[in-house]
Amino acid sequence: MRKNPLHFRKEEVNYVMQRWQASESCSLVGVGSVGKSNLLQHLADEDVQVHFMGDRAKNFKPIMIDPNLLGPIDSGETEQIRCWAGYELMMHRLYLSFYPFDVLGSEVSSFIDVYQALQDGTNPLYAYMGLRYFELGLEFFLRRGIQLVFMFDEFEELFRQMPPKFFQTLRGLRDNHKSRLSFLAFSREPIPVMVEKMGLPELLVEPFTELFTDNVYYVGPYNSVDAQAMVDRLVQRNPQQNISNHAIEFLLRASGRYAGILRAGFRSLEWLGNVAPNDIDSQFLVDKLASRRPVQAECETIWKSLTDIEQQVLKFVARQKVEDSNAEAERAVALLVQKRLLLVDHQRQSLHIQPPVFYSYIQKVILRP
Repeated sequence: MRKNPLHFRKEEVNYVMQRWQASESCSLVGVGSVGKSNLLQHLADEDVQVHFMGDRAKNFKPIMIDPNLLGPIDSGETEQIRCWAGYELMMHRLYLSFYPFDVLGSEVSSFIDVYQALQDGTNPLYAYMGLRYFELGLEFFLRRGIQLVFMFDEFEELFRQMPPKFFQTLRGLRDNHKSRLSFLAFSREPIPVMVEKMGLPELLVEPFTELFTDNVYYVGPYNSVDAQAMVDRLVQRNPQQNISNHAIEFLLRASGRYAGILRAGFRSLEWLGNVAPNDIDSQFLVDKLASRRPVQAECETIWKSLTDIEQQVLKFVARQKVEDSNAEAERAVALLVQKRLLLVDHQRQSLHIQPPVFYSYIQKVILRP
């Protein structure tokens, strides 16, 4: 797996590492095409943890949880079975993260017994006992002073699959091990928006979601250093392409340095033809780039990651129409600004859609008659 330099996503990583050193949970929010997978893999890199956490990293282990790896769950399954499926996934990832269990010494076989007991379908109480075995599995590591962070990728999917009781039990485990157990959730919407959008019982999931209330970070596009590094890697991988510095400068501006758009746009640079110095701000070239199917696919990913009200606001801004202000629209504007998709011009009291290619996509595709 390719490693990024230690300074990659330094603002985001520094924020997360500070939360982890305080044994706190945190929520990362980012639209599609923002480069989520690279960031999570970077956070899981031991060298990165040592760089930011020093000696504390020796007793620290982040564990990635991808809800797409949950076993098949029928919609008619009981709450117990669905919760068990969640514990089984977390226990399995715990197993893989520490294998071959050097840290456990003489207790390796005892941990493996607990791991296998959780999966023993011959036990008529296996679903009910899932939480008990998962907690026992955690104890093998927590009592050795190891700090665990479960990183939930695509947190929306976990909310769709798991019942509220699952999250209540995670909160209970956290309360029992406050200095050693925490969570990171990466989602496309802030958790309260997600709860409302999915119609989840707010009071039942609130004990868990309030863990993230004070620690929310909006992940935006790459900074200039990371974006240039990505472009340099693409150039190295494609030596047959003759890409000018002016073309790269145009791409960085047009893409807004969004990882997915950068990657897709790079493949289209030769198709754009020669990019002269005065073409760097060319709207014609932006529209031409936005017409490419791979670029449109990345823009579509961003668009589909937004709520209905956010999409409605962007349509009004793209049409340059003034919408009657209401509380819901104002909240959507504030979120779009935090997601780096809207830029506020305070001097002219106007809003501008970012990045330029995404604006062109909305005009040419979304608003197409």
